[in-house]
Amino acid sequence: MTTIRPRRSVLYMPGSNARALEKAREIAADVLILDLEDAVAPEAKAAAREQVCAAVKAGGYGRRELVIRTNGVDTAWFGDDLGAAVEAKPDAILIPKVSAPETLDQIGAQLDSLKAQPTLRVWAMIETPLAILQAEAIARAARNPHSRLSCFVMGTNDLAKETRARFVPGRAPMLPWLTSAILAARAHGLDILDGVYNDLKNEEGFLAECEQGRDLGFDGKTLIHPAQVATANAVFAPDEAELAQARAIIAAFALPENQGRGAIQLGGRMVELLHAEMAKRVVALSEAIAG
Repeated sequence: MTTIRPRRSVLYMPGSNARALEKAREIAADVLILDLEDAVAPEAKAAAREQVCAAVKAGGYGRRELVIRTNGVDTAWFGDDLGAAVEAKPDAILIPKVSAPETLDQIGAQLDSLKAQPTLRVWAMIETPLAILQAEAIARAARNPHSRLSCFVMGTNDLAKETRARFVPGRAPMLPWLTSAILAARAHGLDILDGVYNDLKNEEGFLAECEQGRDLGFDGKTLIHPAQVATANAVFAPDEAELAQARAIIAAFALPENQGRGAIQLGGRMVELLHAEMAKRVVALSEAIAG
């Protein structure tokens, strides 16, 4: 099994806010997205780029995964964003509004020409109608190591804007899009992160949407405020009952009498080898979170 990196809570931090970048070193999010795009006014783009890249170079973020979100590839800021991000050496670069696999080919070539470190990953925002329609083709780019693609990030606010879908409890208008993106990501070995929840005062609604995202198959949730981190961390981590069940399945298949068997009975349930593989991932995720 490949190494699992927890991405339960993925917090956007405005790149133009020096105090926020400093405070982020103490926030218990698994991932920080240092944002040069939506959260930054046009006149502040250059200063934000310099500030974000300096913060990444300075370090001090501990185990947190650091991701720089650039401006879009068709903007005047993208070239400078990409060059500065490569120099800063974050864990990944998040590209907004990826609507076609050709965009990833282009970025892969640019990263090669910039001599980006081999470990640098590319994350893609899935936030346009065309991206949903081409989700599988975009995800398939990950089959080519040149693309560096490793994660999809849902941009549900932009999808709502482009489609005129309304935000309603349960997200019925968006469910086909979310599941299409999840299928595409899993078909090609990508992680995938749920979109943001906008109503900071509605804690019950946020909890319900985290649970829905987990049950749909997302690895974690993107967040807009530090107050949302604890809930996302709890929901997207295995609970004690799930962990105990996973360990029981693994132990049962390890018994001498069950060697070579494809299915066994455990606690009145039929359990197959595929359940043992799922159980191993639950345990590995729990250990990665604890580690």
